[in-house]
Amino acid sequence: MAMDEEAPLVVEISKNENSIVNHEKDVYILSSAFLLIFLAYGAAQNLESTINTEGNLGTISLGILYLSFMFCSIFASLVVRKLGSKNALILGTTGYWLFVAANLMPNWYTMVPASLYLGFAASIIWVGQGTYLTSAARSHANDHILNEAVIMGKFNGVFWGMVASHQFVGNLITLALMRDEEGGSTSGTTVLFLVFVCTVTLGAVLMCFLSKRAGKEEARQQDSSASSVSSVATLLKSIITLLQDIRMLLIIPLIAYSGLQQAFVWAEFTKYIVQPTMGESGVGGAMAVYGVFDAICSLVAGHFTFGLSSISIIVSGGALVQGAVLVWILLAHSVTAGALGILYPLLVAALWGIGDGVLNTQLSALLGILFKDDLEGAFAQLKLWQSFAIAIVFFLAPYISLQTMVVIMFVALCFSALGFLFLTLKVERAFSYRAA
Repeated sequence: MAMDEEAPLVVEISKNENSIVNHEKDVYILSSAFLLIFLAYGAAQNLESTINTEGNLGTISLGILYLSFMFCSIFASLVVRKLGSKNALILGTTGYWLFVAANLMPNWYTMVPASLYLGFAASIIWVGQGTYLTSAARSHANDHILNEAVIMGKFNGVFWGMVASHQFVGNLITLALMRDEEGGSTSGTTVLFLVFVCTVTLGAVLMCFLSKRAGKEEARQQDSSASSVSSVATLLKSIITLLQDIRMLLIIPLIAYSGLQQAFVWAEFTKYIVQPTMGESGVGGAMAVYGVFDAICSLVAGHFTFGLSSISIIVSGGALVQGAVLVWILLAHSVTAGALGILYPLLVAALWGIGDGVLNTQLSALLGILFKDDLEGAFAQLKLWQSFAIAIVFFLAPYISLQTMVVIMFVALCFSALGFLFLTLKVERAFSYRAA
């Protein structure tokens, strides 16, 4: 009898252990798939402003991409709810495959349609990612009886640490395959993009091995009683409700700045700081350094995320690092020859990667903590405002100087940091007090 009484307990423990392993496994599968996809897309994006220069094709294509991303983000949460987060992730990979493949024959008839479609694909893959990862973190915390905020920070740290390393891996491939030739031309781009098409394909296949989440987003998917009209009405109501929430209004400037600082690296840093001293092939090396520090910082920041207080400290540190870099570029930047000319871009890349790693992990964890009741809507807001800011940079970049862009970035950083600190020090305390 004693053995029979213990049997259900053994079975239950076994089930919980398997559940925990599955949650962690899914995080690593998701992270690995994104790494494969974005090592190709990230390296391609870094090169757009330097290899597709005729008529500013590369820069304008990226601007179109992020405008499409912005508009599609408005409805991305609805699509993710209907498809489920796993199916949305799989569908989202198709846009990245098409964009990378379009670079094999770059012209207005291939790049513009691919950019438009990628805007849609990116909106659903990122909302799906945020929803999926948060659901996995909650399930893991519940199964293991752990603090939800701690697990959310760790899972985001693992994800962003692995994904951020795409800059290192992808740009090392770029550095190995591309060569600067006499007359300013570059060889090896066709082979490079063929390799990238293969890696995106592998990432898409890997995404199919994710487990279906049994969280709120999947329950919504199965509710077939709601009509399309009522779903759209619910979506619009969700958007309006979030924009009336003072917490979201105070986070939006930081979200927008996170988009600005990413686009600054892709469009301005590579063109005005790296290329003049290291050439087009050197873009890969500088961005590899950026990726290494981004990945390390993401892992470390995620490990030390325990709640709002730790998020406040980590974000403030990242803001100070990027603020110092902006002041340095504004006051001391000049094209320098020799070893110093190579060291300077690499140092800026390393410091900027630290700031990006902080923003990636902490914004995702922050939204997961503050907006538990509408994860899809919160992550849609994240990508909407990020893509809006990125599109602005790509459209403005050909027409303004590096110094003007740096001033805009510095003002945006100060404004967003003040709003974020006000949120964590004053507003969220008031919300927590009311909830109690």
